Amino acid sequence: MTRARKRTLSGVAGILVAAGVVIALADPFAANSPAATGASDNGAATSIASVQRIDLSQQTQVSATLGYAGASTVSVPAGTAPDVIAQAQQSVTAAQQTLVADERARAQSQASLDADSRKVAVDCSGDNAAESGGSQQAGGSAGPCATDAEAVTADRQSVIAATGKVQADQRALAAAQSTLAQGEASAATYGQNAVYTMLPKVGQIVRGGEPLYAISGEPAFLFYGDVPASRAFMPGMPPGADVAELNRNLRGYGAPPGDAFTSVSMLAVERFQAQHHLRATGALPLGSVVFEPGAVRVTSVTPTAGAPVQAGAVLGISSTRRVVTIALDASQQTSVRVGDPVVITLPDNSTTPGRVSFVGTVATTPSSDQGNGSSSPTIEVDVAPDRPAATGRLDQAPVDVAITTATVRNVLAVPVDALVALAGGGYAVEEVEPTGVHQLVAVSVGLFDDAAGMVQVSGSGLAAGQHVVVPASS
Repeated sequence: MTRARKRTLSGVAGILVAAGVVIALADPFAANSPAATGASDNGAATSIASVQRIDLSQQTQVSATLGYAGASTVSVPAGTAPDVIAQAQQSVTAAQQTLVADERARAQSQASLDADSRKVAVDCSGDNAAESGGSQQAGGSAGPCATDAEAVTADRQSVIAATGKVQADQRALAAAQSTLAQGEASAATYGQNAVYTMLPKVGQIVRGGEPLYAISGEPAFLFYGDVPASRAFMPGMPPGADVAELNRNLRGYGAPPGDAFTSVSMLAVERFQAQHHLRATGALPLGSVVFEPGAVRVTSVTPTAGAPVQAGAVLGISSTRRVVTIALDASQQTSVRVGDPVVITLPDNSTTPGRVSFVGTVATTPSSDQGNGSSSPTIEVDVAPDRPAATGRLDQAPVDVAITTATVRNVLAVPVDALVALAGGGYAVEEVEPTGVHQLVAVSVGLFDDAAGMVQVSGSGLAAGQHVVVPASS
């Protein structure tokens, strides 16, 4: 629950009135001058404090939760199983074989057409055409020219039919190749009977180049990057930001700069695979690489070793960066800024400094309170500890945070309980002069420092070192 400690003038007036410290503007001490060591006005024991020139700060005290930043989920992608890709490869091979056979048949038909065309050129020209008469010979048989012409016509039809088959084969091959390319682009590391063979422990830290989990002996490696891996890495793939991330992670294996998967990239993948005792294929199927901005800490594990693999969540993870998360009342958003210093009080009551690192801009109502109006909307505010190691290793813990929301430097200040609420409005302090004479000095009130118990004051004739009356400590 958030509790703002920023006081208002009316609130202070209420406190002072409740304490019975309300005086008229007329100076009640004009006739009497109590000793500087103590005054007994209104029957209450008093003491003396000094006006100081100091720095003051104003704080907001809130409850918060200490944990790790960047909670997210690692999932097994829904890719194309290896057996499906194998079938697609078989379809491409079969289409290629059919195309080769039909291209051979078309070539034979074309050769026959060419031969018969040459024969027509001979039999149907000059004296040969005259001898054949371009019609039938004795006995009713057709002459050589006519026979050759008929053969050419048949050959042409055969070539047309063969060409049509080749064109159909080419379309079928293109479709098979497209299906294979789509399958390879989403090629997954697991098939129908795949099982988990390695899973991390909760609390385990995984760093770049290390496996997060393994499916049927094939690890999924953590690489650093902000763009998720949404396709397989393989020769011929289009360039992209994900390829640039892969190349950066494999720089130690000779990968090139840039966003293209080149032959050098493939060689780097082979070296990486060989170092981890894997088949050096030069390709990384979908799911074999997980990109995260940095090292991760495992917060939950969904499956168990030996369980069948299905697309979906595998691990809950967070970053290794400590963070304090505050559900701040949305009405206080303007009082908190990124960079504001804070003091974090840990469960063992020790304190450690930090700074506001994020101030949310979206107000939400806690899900447990939605619909009943029992809670005000809140915004998320994150705090980065200056000394993360000092916050311990608890996954989650309740803490208190004092956020410094305002600071004034080199100002006059007095203890808060030195303020006197005047009956006519406003405030004064009861000054004790060196002669022991008491008098009220009207002051304007500025910033309240709850931690120091001091308040900023200003007024004519007010100066550092002056003595003012405060209630005696018990």
